[in-house]
Amino acid sequence: MDTQTNTSHKNPAFARYAWAVLAFNLLVILVGTVVRATGSGAGCGQHWPTCKGEIIPVAPNLHTIIEFTHRAVSGLDGLLVLALVAGAFRLYPRGHYIRRAAPVVLALTIVEALLGAVLVKRGYVENNASVERAVAMSVHLCTTFFLLSSLALTAWYASGKARVRLFAQGSVSGALGLAFVAMLVLGVSGAITALGDTLFPARSHEEVMRLAEAANAPFLLKLRVWHPYIAGSVGLYLILIAGLVAHLRPSTESRRWGSMLGWIFLCEILIGLTNVWLRAPVVMQVIHLMFADFTWVALCLLAYSASMEGVVHVEDIVFSPGMEKEAVVVQRVVEPSGPATWRDYLNLTKPRVISLLLFTTLTAAFVAAHGWPGLGLFVALFVGGYCSAGAANAFNMVIDRDIDAKMTRTAKRPTVTATIPANQALGFALVMALASFFTLWLGANLLAAMLSLCGLVFYVVIYTLLLKRRTVQNIVIGGAAGCFPPLVGWAAVTGDLKGALAWYLFAIIFVWTPAHFWALALLIKDQYAAVGVPMLPAVVGDKRTVTQIILYAVITVGVSLLPVAQGLAGWLYAIPAVALGAMLVQQSWKLRRGTDRLSALKAYKYSMLYLALLFLALAVDARFGSG
Repeated sequence: MDTQTNTSHKNPAFARYAWAVLAFNLLVILVGTVVRATGSGAGCGQHWPTCKGEIIPVAPNLHTIIEFTHRAVSGLDGLLVLALVAGAFRLYPRGHYIRRAAPVVLALTIVEALLGAVLVKRGYVENNASVERAVAMSVHLCTTFFLLSSLALTAWYASGKARVRLFAQGSVSGALGLAFVAMLVLGVSGAITALGDTLFPARSHEEVMRLAEAANAPFLLKLRVWHPYIAGSVGLYLILIAGLVAHLRPSTESRRWGSMLGWIFLCEILIGLTNVWLRAPVVMQVIHLMFADFTWVALCLLAYSASMEGVVHVEDIVFSPGMEKEAVVVQRVVEPSGPATWRDYLNLTKPRVISLLLFTTLTAAFVAAHGWPGLGLFVALFVGGYCSAGAANAFNMVIDRDIDAKMTRTAKRPTVTATIPANQALGFALVMALASFFTLWLGANLLAAMLSLCGLVFYVVIYTLLLKRRTVQNIVIGGAAGCFPPLVGWAAVTGDLKGALAWYLFAIIFVWTPAHFWALALLIKDQYAAVGVPMLPAVVGDKRTVTQIILYAVITVGVSLLPVAQGLAGWLYAIPAVALGAMLVQQSWKLRRGTDRLSALKAYKYSMLYLALLFLALAVDARFGSG
């Protein structure tokens, strides 16, 4: 059946009803949260479907009222779903996709009811802290998410939307699939953590952490330590996917739901932090789960909007070097201009750019360890750091193919020449990002993995997608992406970011980046101007840019001496920091005489040498100095 058949049978009243059933299911889930958070799961005893052997309980206590209310709204929901399925078959013709989605809703509703019965009958309620209960709850939660997905798809088709082809999106399908898996993992960890909060209440967050880190702590408590990091990592990935999908599937729907997904999850993180601070009261647990469900539904709607028939696939657009306008390719898969080699994939990661990032990561680890951090950790940081930065650069090449094709400096990139088609480059970037995360998690710790992912997301979403083509301050703000590597190295050694020196390393790179990058931008300002990227020299001219370079060079020297002023570094660092800083200011000052290619290139190259030697001096001082 074609798209027209699917969209030509619209029934606004039924569409509103379908969305209302989805909303009512969210209400049923929230009532279920109250049951678990208040320990009311055994309010009807081990009886099901009756409550303490009665259809309607007589003289119930509070726990019985809460559990019976959950069963009552669940029963009403079953009737609403039956009406939804009946309406789908009555109002829409044979072959309409809603006839495939609606029965799935009914099947999952029945499964949900049976899983609820298992929880009650087997006593996986109230104060049961067994592994079996955690497994049963996890299955229950996953089924709930799948039910919400099918309800959202039914409402989607009832609204007359085009056919959804989730598995025909190339690497975008893989990216979205991974997002769904990540959300399931987060949902399971959150549900188990919430169960631990209910069964093992604590008077403070510090007490929670102390109990969780004890050697004989129940697994429900141990997961409390991991859940915040899992939530942060999954949230970062969702923001990455929301930005990429909205760019690669540029429809009004995908942009709306991509933006919605990002904002909802940011709210979810804030609610989660509040939940920890308030020690997980029932109200906050309900709100927390509500936003988790909103996040899942928003992800579903983003996937549906991106997978509709008729939506443009940006990765299938070819941008020939020097061309003014893009040419849309008719075939689904862009054929490469020639066979890709390992060197092409290496170039996709921009190895020369990565070298300095890796150096700051590894030297930060030396500083944190006051010497050699160990071979295993060193290798994990090297491999994980390279994969993370390489993934970020590959994502960047996929996004910027249109302007890369028009700039002499970037016209031969493999994504422009189609030596590596954009779809394959996107898949490669996703694999590299995954490899980085798990290498750092297993080889170091989850905090280091999350920080590395944070740097990647900041570079791709904040800098490349949001700032680069919109503001002259793009590199000032977006340059923060390059500040994460030393935090990764530090966290890999210490397991935290409590040391002030770690943040000084972050700050040094943050204020160093504008002076460093604007020296390069002076060389290619005309190319940036031609493609509409508002880099500072292309907007305000060379003279004002040089003034800004000098200003940031002076600030960089000042910030670089703060560790000395705070007693965190000694003379083995102080002397090189002063000498290197003086030369940085001198090289920047020389640009006042002229911004010819040779002068700008010298300033650019020295800025890289400056940062490398500065971090090396700090590592030497940490090992041999007395500061």
